[in-house]
Amino acid sequence: MTKIKSIEYFRVLPRWLFVKVCDEDGHCGWGESTLEGHTEAVEGTLNALIRRFVGYQADDIEHLWQTAWRLGFYRGGPVFMSAISGIDIALWDLKGRKLGVPIHQLLGGKVRNKVSVYAWIGGDRPSDVEAAAKVRIAQGFRAIKMNATEDVDWLDSPRALESSVERLKIVKGLGLDAALDFHGRLHKPMAKQLARALEPYCPLFIEEPLLSEHPEGIKQLSCLTTCPIALGERLYSRWDVKRFLQDASIDVLQPDVSHVGGISEIKKIASMAEAFDVAIAPHCPLGPIAFAASMQVAVSTPNFVIQEMSLGIHYNTEVGEYDLTSYLKDGSVFDVRDGFVESLKGPGLGIEIDEDEVRKVSVTAPPWEPKQFYGLDGGIREW
Repeated sequence: MTKIKSIEYFRVLPRWLFVKVCDEDGHCGWGESTLEGHTEAVEGTLNALIRRFVGYQADDIEHLWQTAWRLGFYRGGPVFMSAISGIDIALWDLKGRKLGVPIHQLLGGKVRNKVSVYAWIGGDRPSDVEAAAKVRIAQGFRAIKMNATEDVDWLDSPRALESSVERLKIVKGLGLDAALDFHGRLHKPMAKQLARALEPYCPLFIEEPLLSEHPEGIKQLSCLTTCPIALGERLYSRWDVKRFLQDASIDVLQPDVSHVGGISEIKKIASMAEAFDVAIAPHCPLGPIAFAASMQVAVSTPNFVIQEMSLGIHYNTEVGEYDLTSYLKDGSVFDVRDGFVESLKGPGLGIEIDEDEVRKVSVTAPPWEPKQFYGLDGGIREW
């Protein structure tokens, strides 16, 4: 049993926030606290947690998690939970490295040898999906996700939805499975229409057909469509998830390991979902540490189905040269073959971070700002 000696965080391009935890014996682990568009708020929360947790036993991961959750009185929400996530993931990585085993061995061992993955195409305003889909096929992917629409008004012309159906038909025609991310952009009048229109073309799932702050609307929509409904990136704990499982309104749950309290919490959520016959497909348009942590969960979770992968996602390419493998010493551990990535076999997270590159980039990396969508009338629209 060794105490935590230091906790550091690093803001890096394109929009990620890494965390490093070291103990007094020199063992270290890496985590990720990325919360897209709210980096500085998470950094402030990390400062408070660092002051509290330096000196705690590094092996007592659950005790640290419970201390952060229960002794702060105010709890939950994206900023607080993302800060906890980075420290939690780093502690699991540290423990695995110290014991010389991958994290999944500490979670009960493997239930599969490789992980099904999907990539993004089309960007925030989806276009030219045929060419992008062909690139993904050449990269080894067998499934993709794309935004279902551009920004849409609360009640818009039905013509605004026609291109969504055509894009799905094009991608499916190339032999790919395709998930459609409504991204919370649609409101009930349009979401109901689009779900019905997509149904004959069998999307892999429709994601956030409504914002998760509308559980009653999602329950209603689930009774109107046979398309599998997925959501979860904007749910931050098992308590947030509970309502949707009890309502039987979703088919696929998408917790994000960097938003939901880390590996400790996402495993609990996955077990809850299994009891309600709900699949797990972790959200992860983020960095390599979050992806590796998701991989460790995926290989040890019976109801896991498919993993989001940010390789070449528009959020990365729009900022510059830094992509999913840019901070890894060996990016080949994320190679995609026939739609799968092999389970990570190294100790801890199973990746080696290029710390020199992380420290260099963090000196000048700015915080990433969310997109802004406005309608023709100048009113704000969901992005």
